[in-house]
Amino acid sequence: MTQLQELFARCREEDRAALIGYLPVGYPDVPTSVQAMVAMVEAGVDAVEIGIPYTDPGMDGPVIQVAVDAALRAGTRVRDVFDAVRTVSATGAAALVMGYWNPIEKYGPARFAGDLKAAGGAGAITPDLVPEEAARWVEAAREHDLDTVFLVAPSSTDARIDVVGKVARGFVYAASTMGVTGTRQAVGNRAEELVARTRALTDVPVAVGLGVSDGDQAAEVARFADGVIVGSALVRALGDGGVDAVRTLAADLADGVRRR
Repeated sequence: MTQLQELFARCREEDRAALIGYLPVGYPDVPTSVQAMVAMVEAGVDAVEIGIPYTDPGMDGPVIQVAVDAALRAGTRVRDVFDAVRTVSATGAAALVMGYWNPIEKYGPARFAGDLKAAGGAGAITPDLVPEEAARWVEAAREHDLDTVFLVAPSSTDARIDVVGKVARGFVYAASTMGVTGTRQAVGNRAEELVARTRALTDVPVAVGLGVSDGDQAAEVARFADGVIVGSALVRALGDGGVDAVRTLAADLADGVRRR
């Protein structure tokens, strides 16, 4: 079993959803971003989604866009991402990267997969890469036993979900709302429907992202999804209150996914 397969199996045994937290490397600086990732794990996050700063994060909302822009202006590079993966992996949590395709393609898919595996990484989420154009990445990832996570959305047809389910490994990322990422006042009511549609077409676990901002919302999503993904809320916490604020929010989210 891969790292993510083991994680979701363990969470099923504990009768709960997995908690996946996102932070970009380099915000507000590389050491602080890595410290915040470790703090998330210590507070109960099961897997860390480590963001590769990119100049055109088209699917990310304003909170993350500001953070990755600051990281790039501070000189953050892909090698810093692998250092973060190495540190997070050493905690025992699953470390996966979230990266737009351009930086991975420029780095070289085979080289990227090899370096990610060497750092202890579990796999990668590639939000702007569709399965039909992902053959090079999937081949490189499989060679190094890395998981490949692809996205579905409320607008996805059953045929599209079926294609994603056949190529995805680790989990399917269900974007619960249309549009860019960001916290929401309430979890969209289309999220549960999307999870049900996806589960009908694949046995791969389904994790919901885009909008969860506190423990109550995490608990709500955990009732129907295999995983809860939190990004913008954690990035905002880091910017507003530093590592301690990230730890506090992560603990609240962790409590949410563990509620009965």
